[in-house]
Amino acid sequence: MVDATIPVDLRNPGQVFGCLGLMEAAEVFCGPAEGVYAWVEGETRATFTVSVAGDADPIREIVEFLTTAEARALNALVPNDAGVRHSAVKWHVVTEAFEGGDWAIFPFDVPDSPATLPVKLIGPKGTLLISHWGDDPVSMGRDNVKFWAGSGGYPGAALARDALALVASLGGNALTEAVADPFNLAAPQSSSFGFDWRRSYVPLEAGFSPNAHGNIKMVGYPLVELLAAIGLQNARPERPDRGNKLAYRYAVSNARLPTLFARAVLGGQSLGFNVRRFRMQLDWPGQEGQARCIIDSREE
Repeated sequence: MVDATIPVDLRNPGQVFGCLGLMEAAEVFCGPAEGVYAWVEGETRATFTVSVAGDADPIREIVEFLTTAEARALNALVPNDAGVRHSAVKWHVVTEAFEGGDWAIFPFDVPDSPATLPVKLIGPKGTLLISHWGDDPVSMGRDNVKFWAGSGGYPGAALARDALALVASLGGNALTEAVADPFNLAAPQSSSFGFDWRRSYVPLEAGFSPNAHGNIKMVGYPLVELLAAIGLQNARPERPDRGNKLAYRYAVSNARLPTLFARAVLGGQSLGFNVRRFRMQLDWPGQEGQARCIIDSREE
């Protein structure tokens, strides 16, 4: 059994989602995984340990995969269509048919635009799927936790591609540092999924918009964004009030849990284990009803 431990801020939802993302990816590359948080009572600076059988460090395996992976958009071939219905080629992202083009097993209704096409991260070690943003809360009963809007229909596949590009050059000491502390790997980032609130801002509150100043570059955390998206593939934070799009709850546990149970705990279920619950607050950085950004997270 190999244990890999990293620092995590429990008040950063993206980092907590990313911890589950590490477990999901470890299941693919290393086999069955377990995860556990450790903290000092009352503190939100904590550690997270993911454990797998074998000799390979699971976090190194996952980070190395992300440094070599390519993002590809997936779509279905629908009846009477001559080819793939939508494409992300406009944004220089390869688009291919999902599972041979079988629309009947597409993870959600075939979208009306390329914006929410599922994404496959493909590399020498295997593949990971990201498709949570296409879920319909009405028909599927699951919130899609899609915080980004996408100027001009900028698709999730392009956001994933952009984040991968920021970690593609990691090697040597930089790679070792990223493996030891993946959630603090920072890089200039013009757009993101919006999971790490260290990059968030509301122009009316800040007094200006960085987008209006070409000499200002926002710093983002690409491994948080990628791992959080992977973590939301099979689990979601709870939205307590279905009429309120700006509040979610999530939980963590200091019990050693397999991935299946860790998914349920993220959504606020205790399952009889000791948990800490946090409420995340969002806001509209621009027009209401479009993109959302995380502005705070506090323990309940």
